[in-house]
Amino acid sequence: MADPIQPQHVFAMNVFAAALSEHFPGCTFILLIAPPEGPAGGRVNYISNSSDRRDSIALMKEWIARAEGQPAVTGHG
Repeated sequence: MADPIQPQHVFAMNVFAAALSEHFPGCTFILLIAPPEGPAGGRVNYISNSSDRRDSIALMKEWIARAEGQPAVTGHG
């Protein structure tokens, strides 16, 4: 089992999770936060509205596969 969210991030991550659920009803979301220097500088914290961790992992794998297959995108969209 994964470690719980670090105590200093629990409140904010739960507030954001509630807002995402409200603004995107029926959608699954995954929120990851990491320190500015990236995961090497600390722990990645995770929250999702999926009741099945395997579903969240599958969503992340799908996104990674698509992101790795795309050329670098520049500009703002």
